[in-house]
Amino acid sequence: MSRHLWAASALLFAAATLAACGDMGRLQTAALQPAAPALKPNRTIATTPATEKEHERILASYGGLYDDPRLETIVTKTVDRLVAASDRPDQAYKVTILNSGAVNAFALPTGQLYVTRGLIALANDTSELSSVLSHEMAHVLSKHAAIREDQARQAAIVDRVVTDMGNDPDVTAFTIAKNKMAMANFSRTQEIDADEIGVGISAHAHFDPYGASRFLTSMERNAELKAGKSALDPRAQDFLSSHPATPERVQKAQSVARQYTSPENAERDREDYLGAIDNIVYGEDPSEGFVRGRRFLHPKLGFTFQAPDNFSLDNTAQAVIGVREGGSQAMRFDVVRVPAEQTLGDYLNSGWMENVDKSTTEDLTINGFPAASTTARGDTWQFKVYALRFGADVYRFIFAARQKSTESERNARETVNSFRRLTLEEIQAARPLRIKVITVQPGDTVESLAHRMAGIDHPIERFRVLNGLDSRSQVKVRDRVKIVVD
Repeated sequence: MSRHLWAASALLFAAATLAACGDMGRLQTAALQPAAPALKPNRTIATTPATEKEHERILASYGGLYDDPRLETIVTKTVDRLVAASDRPDQAYKVTILNSGAVNAFALPTGQLYVTRGLIALANDTSELSSVLSHEMAHVLSKHAAIREDQARQAAIVDRVVTDMGNDPDVTAFTIAKNKMAMANFSRTQEIDADEIGVGISAHAHFDPYGASRFLTSMERNAELKAGKSALDPRAQDFLSSHPATPERVQKAQSVARQYTSPENAERDREDYLGAIDNIVYGEDPSEGFVRGRRFLHPKLGFTFQAPDNFSLDNTAQAVIGVREGGSQAMRFDVVRVPAEQTLGDYLNSGWMENVDKSTTEDLTINGFPAASTTARGDTWQFKVYALRFGADVYRFIFAARQKSTESERNARETVNSFRRLTLEEIQAARPLRIKVITVQPGDTVESLAHRMAGIDHPIERFRVLNGLDSRSQVKVRDRVKIVVD
């Protein structure tokens, strides 16, 4: 953690910089599921200790494996068709479905492909899924990952030499900036190349070649709904974070698709696809703690708290982040390691944050739990910090306000005072949200169906995005659509 309090506002959101002090990973008690194998490949891919290590890192970052035989079957069949239609049918692939609500997919140079259940839930037919899988296969076939690694190594060497040898700071900065810009352009070119190759593979496999442009559009609209979420949380990272979508990409994908349009390769396979994703987990897995409105619940660890009015919560891999509308207030909740013999007041005064006003530190009891609080001041933010001991763990609330006020003090106090044990009934009732596929009945509208959605924000917009409907589209009787239920 930065020791400069002026940067502490960034610490509320940049979870990676708090890894040494705030270990939200300990909240995630769900073990990986080694019994759920990755999808069975037709061939064996070559692995190395490095790729095995990266595989384990990916599993840990994305909630482990998601075990669903119906999904495994449809993904396996899709990959087999794509491989057979590619220029390299001898290339082996191994696909893993990740237990993450993020909308993401990526590939390792060896042919290991990863797709999240969040991405699978967003797609509306097999041709859209095939567009993502063929895009990642294209990266493997074009050796993009290996080239990018080599390019990054070369860039790092150039940067180091320029920094060490350059006498003119302006020239040095210009050279490094130019080098980074070249890398960005290189990556953008890779993405467009992978789109073009992927659309061709999907078309040759007789999938609708327009699946790529449709799904790129859906992902872009989904990303807009996620605006404000922490971009540094691996579980929040989506496909567009590493595969930037631009109008150019969508237009290019449409242009390429026109080259392949013909009656025999317009297959979308929508009905079978919707049947396969019916009941898939949507959003967060409760085993890692989850957000419902302004409440955060962790059934495994047995506690809950509620954020103030007008706050939105985001459960990241390292912390629960809350932001007030307008951004004038923020909060962070995480778990920290405090020796049993150290008092919570001493911990707050121990120097992990600068400019703490030790005269304000006081011991408290909150709903029967030992606690302590203090205040601190930065250049642009005022802080109220609480530490609370719950069993063997200590949880930390950090509240930040641009200007200290009666409201900000009340918000901090009421949030901490809402921390309590979950009842047995609440723990038993905690279950994930799921996708339910239903048939549109006479009288149903986008608005009425959206109001049946449970536990999500912006239900109308999310219903449209989830079903690939633009702002003017309406549902039709006997259409099959997705809704979110608990």
